[in-house]
Amino acid sequence: MEEMSVLSVMKSIVPITRFNKGEASRIFEEVQSGGTKVVMKNNRPACVLMSPEKYESLMEMLSDYILQEEAERRLASEGSVETLSQDDVMQSLGITQAELDGIDVEIEE
Repeated sequence: MEEMSVLSVMKSIVPITRFNKGEASRIFEEVQSGGTKVVMKNNRPACVLMSPEKYESLMEMLSDYILQEEAERRLASEGSVETLSQDDVMQSLGITQAELDGIDVEIEE
């Protein structure tokens, strides 16, 4: 994540009155060109505006973090159980990475 200076924080603040004045379209353009905006209502943050790409990136990072935490928890609880690397499993099943590349898999929780 990028470091935010006081100036960049100030530039990211958008008072809700700008929406009330019909400036939503301009604000959305600012989000696309300049990044995240924090909408203030009654001097408190009301919501955060960001591009769909930034939101998707953040959600992927969160998902990856949760999966990593779960993997570490499982490894810690298994103790001395023998594990296999992905390469060993793929070799034992006769699967190559080239065969997996390009396959889109969706895992339901």
